[in-house]
Amino acid sequence: MSVDQYKKEVGMMNLEQLIESREYIPETKFPIAGKELLQRFEQLYTGAVNDVLREFCCLNQALPGYILPLREYDTIAGFAFTVKSSPNVIIQGEMEFRTQMLDEMGEDAFVLWDTSHDDKATLWGGVMSATAKGKKVKAACIDGGIRDTRQILAADFPVFYKYRISNGSLGRCQITHYQIPILVGDVLIRPGDVVLGDMDGVLVVPRDMAYKVLLRAEEIKENEKTIFGWVKEGQTIQQIKEKGGYF
Repeated sequence: MSVDQYKKEVGMMNLEQLIESREYIPETKFPIAGKELLQRFEQLYTGAVNDVLREFCCLNQALPGYILPLREYDTIAGFAFTVKSSPNVIIQGEMEFRTQMLDEMGEDAFVLWDTSHDDKATLWGGVMSATAKGKKVKAACIDGGIRDTRQILAADFPVFYKYRISNGSLGRCQITHYQIPILVGDVLIRPGDVVLGDMDGVLVVPRDMAYKVLLRAEEIKENEKTIFGWVKEGQTIQQIKEKGGYF
């Protein structure tokens, strides 16, 4: 094979499967209304749902442990609205693109923000929180910085974050994409995935399996009620184990 022939074959390499696996955005329809799905997930907690994901062979669905809740929230569930930004000195066009992104952010969204490892700027603050709450967004998770903490707390809007600093974003970073697949830690997040947040952090449930995960997690919740009952009765560890309990 000549060099020219080799280059031609390599250049024609079929990347469709790779593109599909990386850029796929699920459109799975649930057998129940989306709001009901989220409400039922909010009756659970991330630990139980994470255990179910393990049964489904999904071991990398929890966002990194450095991402913390601003308050000790009960479970919040929403559909992933993804945003990606990166450090950048360019300012022109940033506010227009941010406005467009906010316009498309809708009810029941859970914002997941990939900052491209930015460690200087804040991507979320008081005005963003007030705007999101007005649009009935459920929560925001920023793999980076936040500021205006008092305003966020006063707005009672759930936020998960990496660090706090007073630096603003203009002149330090720029939003490049939204509603695309993103990677935070080891977690691949696609628009429309189900996202849960509570005191133990943030967990992503792939949309394609979300309903099956919900049903199994609800079973676990009922099982745990029974196990806690056995413990309260004073039954021994061996007795509980023999009945199928776990610890």
